[in-house]
Formats: sequence, C-alpha cells, structure tokens
Amino acid sequence: MDKFVVRGGNPLLGTIKVSGAKNSALPCMAAAILTEDEVILENIPQVRDIETERKLLTSMGAEVELGYGRAQHRTHIKCAILSDPVAKYEIVKTMRASSLVLGPLIARTGIARVAMPGGCAIGGRPIDLHIKGLEAMGATIVYDHGYLEARTDRLKGAHIVFDKITVTGTEDLLMAATLAEGESLFENCAREPEVTDLAALLTAMGAKIEGAGTGTIRVQGVSKLHGARHRINPDRIEAGTFLIAGAITGGDLNVDCCEPKHLGALISKLEQCGVKIDVGTDHVRVRSGGELKASDITTEEYPGFPTDMQAQYMALATQAEGTSTVTENIFENRFMHVQELIRMGANITISGRTATVRGKTPLQSAAVMCSDLRASASLVLAALVADGETILDRVYHLDRGYEHFEEKLRGVGAQIRRMGDVFGKK
Repeated sequence: MDKFVVRGGNPLLGTIKVSGAKNSALPCMAAAILTEDEVILENIPQVRDIETERKLLTSMGAEVELGYGRAQHRTHIKCAILSDPVAKYEIVKTMRASSLVLGPLIARTGIARVAMPGGCAIGGRPIDLHIKGLEAMGATIVYDHGYLEARTDRLKGAHIVFDKITVTGTEDLLMAATLAEGESLFENCAREPEVTDLAALLTAMGAKIEGAGTGTIRVQGVSKLHGARHRINPDRIEAGTFLIAGAITGGDLNVDCCEPKHLGALISKLEQCGVKIDVGTDHVRVRSGGELKASDITTEEYPGFPTDMQAQYMALATQAEGTSTVTENIFENRFMHVQELIRMGANITISGRTATVRGKTPLQSAAVMCSDLRASASLVLAALVADGETILDRVYHLDRGYEHFEEKLRGVGAQIRRMGDVFGKK
C-alpha cells in the first residue's frame, strides 16, 4: 500500500498546471451511453476513478479507448451496442458516482440495473432524488438484492422540483431528459460548473437544453443523439488545493490552466486571510502577504465555498493568527482529517458540524492516515509546513482524484516522495 513521505519547510515557487476535472469527466463519460456514435473527450485526468468508469462502460459492452503518449488525456467512447446494461457492484463499489449511469442507461435502452452505491467515509450520498425523478418521468424502479432495476418503454418529460440541491441528481436526470418524450422542467438544480460542462457536451451531441448553470433547467427531449468532441473543464478543486499549498508555505505559485471564475469563493477567502492574489484569464498567482489571518468559512452549494475544499482550508487555518470556525453544511461526517491534524499539533475542537481552529500552531511531523480524497490533500498541505518528515498512509484515496499529485508538487519545490507500488505501473 502506497505512502507519501513529506518533509516540510520549503516554500512552493514556480508554475503548476491543473488537470481536467474528475467530477466533470465522470458524468461526461456516462453521457456517451446516450448515443451509438463515438464520443471523444479531451483533458481527461489520469486518476483511479476514470479507470473505474472505463471498466464499468466496457463491462456493459462499450468500446473505450484511453489515449497514450501525447494523446494520453483523450478518451474515445463508443456505445454502439450495450449488451449488458448493468453497473456491477464489484466494479462500482470503490466509486460513489455509479448512479450517474442510471439515467442514461434507462433513457437509451429502456432498462438499467445499477448496484446501489455503498456508504462513503464523508457521509451518505442517497440517490432517492434520482429515483423520484425517474419515476416521475415514467420509469418503474424496484430494489432487488442490492441493485436498482429500472424499466420503461420511453421516458416522458416531467416537471421536477428537487427537494434539495443535488449535483449528481441534477446530472443524472438531465441526461435522462435528453431522450425523453416531450419537455422536462427541473427546479432547484445544482449550479456547479460540472453540471454546465455536462450540458455543453450534451448540447454538442444534439440535446436541447436551456438554463444549465442556473437553478432552473429546461430540456426538450429528442429521439436521438449523435457523437461529439468535448474538452473537459479544468479541475477547480485541484486548482484550489494548489492555491492553498502556495499560501500555506508562504510561496510564490502560479496555478496555470485553470478557470478563475470557478474559484471565486476560495479566492475571496484567501484574500481575507491576507494572501496576495493575481488573477489572469486562465491562471491564478498566489503570493505571501505576510502573516496569515484567521477567517471563518461555511460550506455551501456552488457558488458558495465548496465542501471539497473544506479540509484543505482547515490545514491553512492552523497556520493563521487567531481563531477560525469551519462549518460543514453538505456532508455530516467530513471532519475525519481533524484527528490526524491534531496528531500533528493542530489545536482544533469539534461541536456538531462546526470545527474551531486556533492558530497559529506549529505543526510537527507524524505518521498519519488518509481517510478520504480531500482529507488526503489536507494532510499533505499540513505536512508541507510541519517540522520534520511526515508519513501519510493510504494515499490511494488521493489517487482517486488527483493526477500525478506528488510529481506536480515536487516540480515547484516540495520535498515529497512516494513509497510503494506507483499507481499506473504494472
């Protein structure tokens, strides 16, 4: 099992490039199910979840070709024949985005059998809103031995108001509606850039969609979609992680190939903490402005402060003068990194959904355990400023969503190396 060894103390200097967004790539790969033609996706990150999605589509009968060499971030998907429209548990058990194939499968084939997503370390991700929406569109759904089985002759457009904002629910029903008969109107939709990215691909495939990126989306169903070529958005969470890496180390770091307008809440918060920020068209430069200052955050749906940046921000808060409160409103169990940060010397207390961080606290090296994807990134950030050599275990969590993470950090001066079997090597 791979580990990271990180020696703290180096400011990060130089330029670091952001990869494509995993959370955009996964629904876009699922959208290829909607057509028998080839879909070409560019800027696909090389991370474990993408490989899992490839295995899932291939198991259904799709042809999936991952690029190599100079084309290594390009993927060709052709779902001409879906001989086995089943999302098998043994494939999807390590990835919680399995429910994203439910909508496109039933829309395309009239039948879908999808393993129920299991529990997640950061909290439950129920798919009841997916099910209610598809039933409103005419699907019959039953639960059978850990699987959801959905059937329909053809989905019909419906007016659906989401009980709460759900990113995957919005994406799943958006894909289903593209091939439904008539018009669908969705309200209280997620506005995340990943939803907008998926809608851009679907539109390129011939879908008729209005309002993506707002709370109300209208879809006029069509009888058939065709192939398309689409470039995946930059990963805003990876970009944000690197911005905090530059800030926490007191460095001068240019985060390149990103989309600054997707980073508004984080950039504003970093400026409140005293960090100097220069924003370009496709890059953000972060520089030390002296001592970091404490500032509170509350996670919210986009365009609010993202839950996927909460753990990384908490690492920064340990190095800020004063007391910061971190309130988590999205997931009920997303403070699993706190005990590991405390092992490194952080002063953090938890009360319900709020963590109180008292800084500035000198951090010390320790052996720590990664519990989920973003917690892993948080511990790396803390290790970058800790005294001594920190060992992070179970970094396979990080490999799910960050491409060549340690290599990118090493390129801007971090002392970080991997021990164990390197992901991607045979």
